[in-house]
Amino acid sequence: MTVTHPKGFRASGVAAGLKATGNPDVALVVNDGPDFTAAGVFTANRVKAAPVLWSEQVLKGGVVRAVVLNSGGANACTGSQGFRDTHFTAEHTAAVLRGGAKPMMIGAGDVAVCSTGLIGELLPMDKVLPGVKAAAKALAADGGPRAAEAIMTTDTVSKNAVAQRDGWSVGGIAKGAGMLAPALATMLVVITTDASADNETLDQALRAATRVTFDRIDADGCMSTNDTVLLLASGASDVQPDLDELTAAVTEVCHDLAQQLIADAEGATKHIAIEVAGAASEADAVQVGRTIAGNNLVKTAFFGNDPNWGRILAAVGTTSAAFEPDRIDVAINGVWICRNGAAAEDRSKVDLTGRDVKVTVNLHEGEMSATIWTTDLSHGYVHENSAYSS
Repeated sequence: MTVTHPKGFRASGVAAGLKATGNPDVALVVNDGPDFTAAGVFTANRVKAAPVLWSEQVLKGGVVRAVVLNSGGANACTGSQGFRDTHFTAEHTAAVLRGGAKPMMIGAGDVAVCSTGLIGELLPMDKVLPGVKAAAKALAADGGPRAAEAIMTTDTVSKNAVAQRDGWSVGGIAKGAGMLAPALATMLVVITTDASADNETLDQALRAATRVTFDRIDADGCMSTNDTVLLLASGASDVQPDLDELTAAVTEVCHDLAQQLIADAEGATKHIAIEVAGAASEADAVQVGRTIAGNNLVKTAFFGNDPNWGRILAAVGTTSAAFEPDRIDVAINGVWICRNGAAAEDRSKVDLTGRDVKVTVNLHEGEMSATIWTTDLSHGYVHENSAYSS
């Protein structure tokens, strides 16, 4: 149930010494075809890591035969040398795959590169390059789980997902536990499918999927420099689904992975779904949901098991969404503790002892809705992000 579940893909994950722990830190995902179409979505941060800049160029060519990923270093804010290192990593990967046990017709321009880890330091290329060679040698049709492990940073668990369809499937791996905010999150995601689809169809499906999944998780309001989501199609199933079918399957995998990301967010003790209903537009619903999700007073209230609906209303009031303050309703875990902008059911009825929390806000302005997923703000989050350099 991973990135190598669809036919036509191999993957691996190895330890190259980039991590002081000795854990796996270099991964490789290879598309054996017969198709090599691809699409990608990248961070909206204006400060982009070298591998993001490289992979954006690769995607313009419309062909991705391999993705090489490393943890243990982001290769972000590393200047021209960082970009040269990324370029050379792609060249080295292509050369190794051309000369491997299963030789591939591949050039550097067919290799996407992804990195994650500490910002501002060059990668130790004397470790990266042998790691790529070892990863190529370890490629296997069941290597997806090992690739998922190799891209972990502060993740506590690896993340895999699959959507099975009649005769074809979509699979994926992801990493991410901190700097989770809209316009992706601190994530590296590789999604594969053995369906047959052209680049435009893949791009439409991926953007539609990320818009309602990865773009709607927000743990800490921090946007990364390295976010990358890639979708590769091998065509090995000889099935060509229509756009709606492909989008639904890709969205299923993206949603599964996004929920795994938010569930593993650094220091989180609550997994919070914020549904905004009755909005005049989807944009209003998203804005209100994101504002509540990013409000530190709301987040700390949930950490303290406090159903503080007043903080939620105060957050809604900072948005430009259409609403009347005396018409807003708020429920927490099904208890409507606020009606028409004032106290309603007894807040002591709200049970916040569990991990999962559902917040519903009804603006009573229209028919549109959206859900944003977030977490609380805990002592654990502060400790994890202050006790080490990240």
